[in-house]
Amino acid sequence: MTQRDSLPTSSTDRIKHVYPVGSVGHTLQQLHGVWHDHIELFNLDGSRLDDDSAAGAGTPGPGPFDNLVYIDFDGETLQLTNIHIRGREPGVKTFAGYMRDGLLVFDSLGPGAYENIGMSGGPGILTFSARHLDGATNVYMEPDFIMLTAPGERIRHTVLYRHGAAVRTLTARGTRLWPSCTRRHPLDPRGSDGPVHETPFQSSIWSG
Repeated sequence: MTQRDSLPTSSTDRIKHVYPVGSVGHTLQQLHGVWHDHIELFNLDGSRLDDDSAAGAGTPGPGPFDNLVYIDFDGETLQLTNIHIRGREPGVKTFAGYMRDGLLVFDSLGPGAYENIGMSGGPGILTFSARHLDGATNVYMEPDFIMLTAPGERIRHTVLYRHGAAVRTLTARGTRLWPSCTRRHPLDPRGSDGPVHETPFQSSIWSG
């Protein structure tokens, strides 16, 4: 399912900032591009989970499945779009954020949601999670742990919490297909025309 290609770096992909190695911005620059993720679902004991709909996942469905992922970071702002390309019905989610005081601060996930930030765990390691634990994180929280494991390879691991309890894990193994997000990849089920990113995702789950 992977399709490697090479594209010249365009003016929109040029680095606007030089970040120190190990910082949030530096790792985001390393992640910039189009990725293919193969994703598996697990129960907390490590046994495979065939479907996480009953677990209350934010994007529920069967597993394993595959995503096309656009990680678009210009040194100041991030746009990240996930698209199901195999194993689940086509679906698109875009998240957006910006750098502030050395951290990535995501746009609001919806009314009453917790503040989601990107933090560094050292070179090539990021955590996307809540800045504070509060009532909103008791409703739903899904921290992401992202590790660059080799040039053009990464792992994303997440834990789903619903009503304050861990209910399932998810692991995505990613391979970079392109170094640029300037146009849609041929694997994109939306077709070749149109913008790469959609309107940033929001949920009402925290407002009830």
